[in-house]
Amino acid sequence: MFKKILIANRGEIALRVIYACRELGIPTVAVYSEADEHALHVRFADQEICIGPPRPIESYLNVPAIITAAEVTGADAIHPGYGFLSESGYLAEAAEACGIAFIGPPPAVLRLIGDKSQARRAMKRAGLPVLPGTEEPPESLERAIKAARKLDYPLILKASAGGGGRGMRIVRQPDELAHAWKTAGQEAQAAFGDGRLYLERYVEAPRHIEFQVLADKHGHVVHLGERECSIQRRHQKLIEECPSPVLTARQRRKLGAMVTDAAAAVGYQNAGTFEFLMDGDGRFYFLEANARLQVEHPVTEMVTGIDVVKEQIRVAAGQPLSVRQADVTWSGHAIECRINAESPVTFRPSPGVVKVFSIPGGPGIRIDTAAHADCTIPPYYDSLVAKVIAHGVDREEATARMRRALAMTVIEGIETSVPLHLRILAESDFRHGKLSTAFMDRFAKP
Repeated sequence: MFKKILIANRGEIALRVIYACRELGIPTVAVYSEADEHALHVRFADQEICIGPPRPIESYLNVPAIITAAEVTGADAIHPGYGFLSESGYLAEAAEACGIAFIGPPPAVLRLIGDKSQARRAMKRAGLPVLPGTEEPPESLERAIKAARKLDYPLILKASAGGGGRGMRIVRQPDELAHAWKTAGQEAQAAFGDGRLYLERYVEAPRHIEFQVLADKHGHVVHLGERECSIQRRHQKLIEECPSPVLTARQRRKLGAMVTDAAAAVGYQNAGTFEFLMDGDGRFYFLEANARLQVEHPVTEMVTGIDVVKEQIRVAAGQPLSVRQADVTWSGHAIECRINAESPVTFRPSPGVVKVFSIPGGPGIRIDTAAHADCTIPPYYDSLVAKVIAHGVDREEATARMRRALAMTVIEGIETSVPLHLRILAESDFRHGKLSTAFMDRFAKP
């Protein structure tokens, strides 16, 4: 097992990794920017080291600074959390070159999965269903126009090196393509340093369903079932749940087997997520693979009882998975709400000082957060303040527990998305599990 783990992240996910390390008896190192000097992950790690100014590019995205921090503190492993450098082949390769373990997939897999068009081709070869699209990113707008004629509309442009909804545009008519090509390419270049785009047939109002996988270095791959992530705003997830309200046990077995086979085919290791779109006829299409821990992993943990972060650490240390597929069972239902520092009406970011912070627990409630009274939500990073996870014997009880927890939440000093979540949970279509990625369109106005 590792002697010391450096956590190349911040906020609640850094704390989440610290929890797992403490239970495993592994000391931790917190890296932090100047804006996070007084953050809880800094307080509770065994060591801490400042890696730069507030801007992410100078701190949490600074690979040389993170590698140097690991060497200076004697860390023999790096856990990247999610976001920032969590899917960085550069960080994984740099760590490997310095004899430091990267708690994630091997660099070659990160390079493959990180290029969405390559990943799409690889998953197609591995037997997963994919939507019609371009095999290679078109080199010019003229070639994109020709490809679009063959694929037909509506289409979606996606950043080849992207994720998280950035560098993505829906194109419904031919006269929209040129503008979408330009703006999506610029956004992709700014976000990922790679402006290449590929085209794919667009599915109207699909469900977004993802499968959690775990794979070790000994050839064992298991899936932990699916998560429903259809409630999104601008391709950013707001509410996730496990299991999906619509998947049958037969569908779960069939798609889960396909996913584990595909993961094995590309040499996948550690934790990852295979994401799909489900159309109105119940057909599934591979969307992308996320080679990292997901924000919404707690709902899977609540339903399966498997600690995904501990499994990540064990696998990276060369140990076999602690479970086989036959050991995985699902109990009850779990829902996660992402509480963001933003207006629940306009979605405008609301950084600032949190004056009062209270999220009640109670039966079936888990709170993942690094916020507290008098803390500062800085403007430099993601607006996530807390994740509230509710578990119940069924979806109805999980929903009731979530509504109770959110209704009793008190956060003052900043605006949050709590009122929006309460509105969603009370909506008839949500209560009846009638979900799609178009769900949030009706919430554009109060």
